[in-house]
Amino acid sequence: MLLDYPPDRITLFVHNNEVYHEPHIADSWAQLQDHFLTVKLVGPEEALTPGEARDMAMDSCRQDPECEFYFSLDADAVLTNPQALRLLIEENRKVIAPMLSRHGKLWSNFWGALSPDEYYARSEDYVELVQRKRVGVWNVPYISQAYVIRGETLRTELPQREVFSGSDTDPDMAFCKSLRDKGIFLHLSNQHEFGRLLATSRYDTDHLHPDLWQIFDNPLDWKEQYIHENYSRALEGEGLVEQPCPDVYWFPLLSDQMCDELVEEMEHYGQWSGGRHEDSRLAGGYENVPTVDIHMKQVGYEDQWLQLLRTYVGPMTESLFPGYHTKTRAVMNFVVRYRPDEQPSLRPHHDSSTFTLNVALNHKGLDYEGGGCRFLRYDCVVSAPRKGWALLHPGRLTHYHEGLPTTRGTRYIMVSFVDP
Repeated sequence: MLLDYPPDRITLFVHNNEVYHEPHIADSWAQLQDHFLTVKLVGPEEALTPGEARDMAMDSCRQDPECEFYFSLDADAVLTNPQALRLLIEENRKVIAPMLSRHGKLWSNFWGALSPDEYYARSEDYVELVQRKRVGVWNVPYISQAYVIRGETLRTELPQREVFSGSDTDPDMAFCKSLRDKGIFLHLSNQHEFGRLLATSRYDTDHLHPDLWQIFDNPLDWKEQYIHENYSRALEGEGLVEQPCPDVYWFPLLSDQMCDELVEEMEHYGQWSGGRHEDSRLAGGYENVPTVDIHMKQVGYEDQWLQLLRTYVGPMTESLFPGYHTKTRAVMNFVVRYRPDEQPSLRPHHDSSTFTLNVALNHKGLDYEGGGCRFLRYDCVVSAPRKGWALLHPGRLTHYHEGLPTTRGTRYIMVSFVDP
């Protein structure tokens, strides 16, 4: 997010210790250079420890007499309040941190007390502070991940360079101990909603798009990236759900980013089934109505997709079909690829499901021509699927349907047979 603070008053220092993120930084570096007063990048090739890099960044403010404030922000700290920096500066403290915690959890960026050996101890009011049942500005013994320090404080009361790397403890613990030993109070504000912390311990860079897998660890950030911006409005009954055919519902579900990254993950994996009846992935080894597809299990995304079904598709289904309670069980979750020279269409069939979810993953008219779904019983066609929108329809008995021919390009859809 962009802070509501003049960018031409900000000197940006970036320390990247991960080779994996070098191309991501390179993609945005020109924009950063245009946006801020000056920018400096210290990359993995410098082989700095986290403590040494933090010392270097802080010292750049210390050595600049025009640096009024040093604002430190770690990669796992997400500020959602554009006023965050202004609010912290307005408190007029030597050192102050915004209170941040993991969404729905008590893990935060501060300690309320210290144990006798100066490690973590829970204070009596810790839970109330994290949950913002008590709000104010608090004097605490430890802060991390996001904080503001006055430049004058660095130059007069904390003049030594080695603040983070001067001991065998973790850099943040060394920093906080240095300030405590000098009698500099560490303040924490929970007077406003500033943002949250990300859980990063299970972030797996072996995936092409690791963020896709974060639905369990960082569900709120995942939703903001990958669920359609109008999904909540559709669920709340604001007139966005359409019914193009009898008992066939159409609603916004996935963001463009989710659609693109799902397709890219599948093409990166590359082991498409070939559209044959013989299919070793199935328990019986035979598929009656085969498609060219890749199962979510094959790319290690089955659990994450089932969580999406439980969290987002289940509530929508129960809203659209009153009286039906779904367990959102699905053993068949797969991305289908249609091409004129490969498999352009799919013959009429029933699905082995109580209801089926069918999500368009790319744009008709831009990425492909033709395609669509025809429900034979009603002679009703959904001919222009919208990217990210889901068709939800009964799978057995009433909704015999076929996939219409794709005549140009490549069409991708995501399909789940739910409650088989």
